[in-house]
Amino acid sequence: MEVWEARFRAFLALQPGGDVAHGLSHIRRVVKTAKVLAVTEGADLAVVTPAAWLHDCVHIEKASPLRSQASRISAQKAEYFLKEIGYPAKYLADIRHAIEAHSFTANIPAKTIEAKVVQDADRLDSIGAVGLARCLMLGGAWNKELYSPEDPFCTQRPPDDTTFTIDHFYTKLLLLPNKMQTEAGRQEGKHRADFLMAFLTQLALEV
Repeated sequence: MEVWEARFRAFLALQPGGDVAHGLSHIRRVVKTAKVLAVTEGADLAVVTPAAWLHDCVHIEKASPLRSQASRISAQKAEYFLKEIGYPAKYLADIRHAIEAHSFTANIPAKTIEAKVVQDADRLDSIGAVGLARCLMLGGAWNKELYSPEDPFCTQRPPDDTTFTIDHFYTKLLLLPNKMQTEAGRQEGKHRADFLMAFLTQLALEV
């Protein structure tokens, strides 16, 4: 698999870059986490590994009308690339499904253990210390306010993460642990969500 992974990395190096939270560092972390989950859950690494490497091989801007189709477009491009380099054909359908189903926005049910592992690995990178950093980086890149001065923690208003960065905790991040597909993912998700809650507690003391 090491030889294949070198080819996946070389392919990604030729693709247009993503935003500040979806670059190669994100992909490397997802691959690392996916491998750990795959071993724990008994998933096939011949499917999980390429799907994790290639899950974001096409970057579509958040404001694009094609945003909800990003995972399908990445899956198509990944399948074409894998065919081109001669990756075993028997794995391609499952790899394509795992890439399509990883996206939170697309809301495609994960039907295989491999797809569940890749989905969990990608979502775990959205919470915990790294997830917090990614959220704040994106908020800054998109010129959002950090929090609402009147109601920072959405106690009396619906969250609006198009305006306030902290609101994204309530629209997505804190919901992720209960959406994990594997037992290992759920356990790690709870641990990482506890970190986010500790951050919110400290932020409340400061503001």
